[in-house]
Amino acid sequence: MEFTFVSGNLGLDLAGTVGARRSRRIDLLAGPADLARWTVDARLLDTAPEVTAAGLADARRLREAIYGLATAARTAAPYAPGDLDVLNRAAEPAPPAVRLTPDGLVRTGDLAAALAAAARAAADLLGGPQTALVRECEADPCTRLFVDASHRRTRRWCDMRGCGNRAKAAAFRARHA
Repeated sequence: MEFTFVSGNLGLDLAGTVGARRSRRIDLLAGPADLARWTVDARLLDTAPEVTAAGLADARRLREAIYGLATAARTAAPYAPGDLDVLNRAAEPAPPAVRLTPDGLVRTGDLAAALAAAARAAADLLGGPQTALVRECEADPCTRLFVDASHRRTRRWCDMRGCGNRAKAAAFRARHA
């Protein structure tokens, strides 16, 4: 399965590794190898880190905490203290090291560093003015959260190529049926 990075925030992209949360929940981080691949696909690390079962469990806890905090922010509900603790603990380690070389950018680190980068991105989003721009995709059954950076703040779908295209095609078929 392909990972998508359309949320406008790395933390929300991690939260987006679960699809259809309210119906047929699809977990894209089914095993340690999936999480290792996500760290590379997210451009956090150049080489997949070692991921243990405990590391996968930590990533899943962080993912759910980010989703809970972003959903609370979106609905103006109070943050769950447990979610704040998970996010803040995950943000503590140093993020991946970045070096510019004659061959380009090199990103190194372990799983904790990659998760720290995702946690810090979520904390920056949820602790700043863009919190008000967090939206949930309107396509059914998608539950991806994203930052609405559109000019008029009217973005409805997480991704126009996927959810938006399907919704517009369905509306077109309904009008012409």
